[in-house]
Amino acid sequence: MTTLWLCLDDDDITGTQLARVRAIVPAMDVVLGRASDTAGLDLAHVEVAAGWVTAEAALQMRNVRWIQHWAAGVDSFTRQAELVARDFILTNGSGVHGIPISEHILAFLLAFARGLPCAIRAQAEHRWFEVPDPCGQHVFELNGKTMVLVGVGAIGARTAQVASALGIRVIGVRRDPSQDAPGVAEMVGPDRLLAVLPQADFVVLTVPLTAETRGMIGERELRAMKPTTVVVNIGRGGTIQEDVLVRALQEGWIGGAGLDVFETEPLPEDSPLWDMPNVIVTSHYAGHNPSYNERAMAIFFDNLRRYTSDMPLLNVVDKTGGY
Repeated sequence: MTTLWLCLDDDDITGTQLARVRAIVPAMDVVLGRASDTAGLDLAHVEVAAGWVTAEAALQMRNVRWIQHWAAGVDSFTRQAELVARDFILTNGSGVHGIPISEHILAFLLAFARGLPCAIRAQAEHRWFEVPDPCGQHVFELNGKTMVLVGVGAIGARTAQVASALGIRVIGVRRDPSQDAPGVAEMVGPDRLLAVLPQADFVVLTVPLTAETRGMIGERELRAMKPTTVVVNIGRGGTIQEDVLVRALQEGWIGGAGLDVFETEPLPEDSPLWDMPNVIVTSHYAGHNPSYNERAMAIFFDNLRRYTSDMPLLNVVDKTGGY
């Protein structure tokens, strides 16, 4: 008998959901628990794995046919040449994060627009905050501004819709610019990135970390931006050359940054990003929301039905391409 491994904690799945899984695959042994809690689980017998599966565990699943990852980012898998070459289907949680991450991006933009980084610091000092503040913070409106949105997948598409509803003109940058998206006024390919960056009041990165996107924002790109541009990164820290970003913020090449992801996580205590008045740091939680497991489970059940019916799965990752 082969195994379907649910790499989840007990409180991530209800009894009804677990019973439903077992009913869909009656011929499989369904095991629930993280790797450290599943004593006796023989990973060599796993045919299907779903949840917070690690790349290290995947390397031990010699006979796995399908892994449904709970997160959208799967670069820990695609960095492993052995996993890329191995014959199994990898699907991700794309679509789970659209609402919370787009709202997190909007929170960054509104915070800068209304001067909140300096206002919060002034509150901590019991100091009356007046605009313009000595820290250089000015308030502005989002309406009429331009966003260069790098990555127009599920998260980027939702972000474009929300931003355009607030009067922001969105220029999308995606690998295939022939694919339109609601809310995007203009779509360009990565080869046009430098050409559109000078127009940006906001540069928002939602791209995964791949060989093509690693370090894609460096000195050339940051110097092409306005001195008032705000950079927002909620994709992967490695897409921005962080040491160059620090210089850009310190020397005034750009106006500020809202960062949820970093090259090294947790962000080291001695990073200058912590203390910059023009930077908002959040600890890689943009995708967290109370409905996370419910939405991820819905994707899994849809795909499990497809898998048992020999139908094409949703959210299939191109392991070679990295997303």
